[in-house]
Amino acid sequence: MAVLRPHLALTVTDVERAIPFYEALFGVTPEKVKPGYAKFSVAEPAMNFTLNQGERAELGAFNHAGIQLASTDDVLAAKLRLTKAGLAAFDEMDTTCCYAKQDKIWVRDPDGTPWEVFVTHADADEEGDGGPQAAEAASCC
Repeated sequence: MAVLRPHLALTVTDVERAIPFYEALFGVTPEKVKPGYAKFSVAEPAMNFTLNQGERAELGAFNHAGIQLASTDDVLAAKLRLTKAGLAAFDEMDTTCCYAKQDKIWVRDPDGTPWEVFVTHADADEEGDGGPQAAEAASCC
């Protein structure tokens, strides 16, 4: 499995207000800015870091974590490994999320923290409406 970089998503109350702080913290400008969303590709430490505008609720500022992989085959191999370990992994293939076309799965840690394992195929103009709740709901019905 070829891991490209860890992914961390934070919920902030105002993305535009938060961007200057994270530019200063990481020393890079965001590579993508959309309404309510900003994505930073940080070289050191290697990280896909996003800001998602919204209310801080269940997880506080933490939105979700993820691991970006090189291909859909890598995502499916990770799903197989997770399900063999007895974990529930929920598909969200051929989806638009975070202004990108992606294939992904979702899994939750023992405390309910959502993790995504994903590959990005292309940028998109729309934000999308996926996420762990949508993937879990789609698999149960």
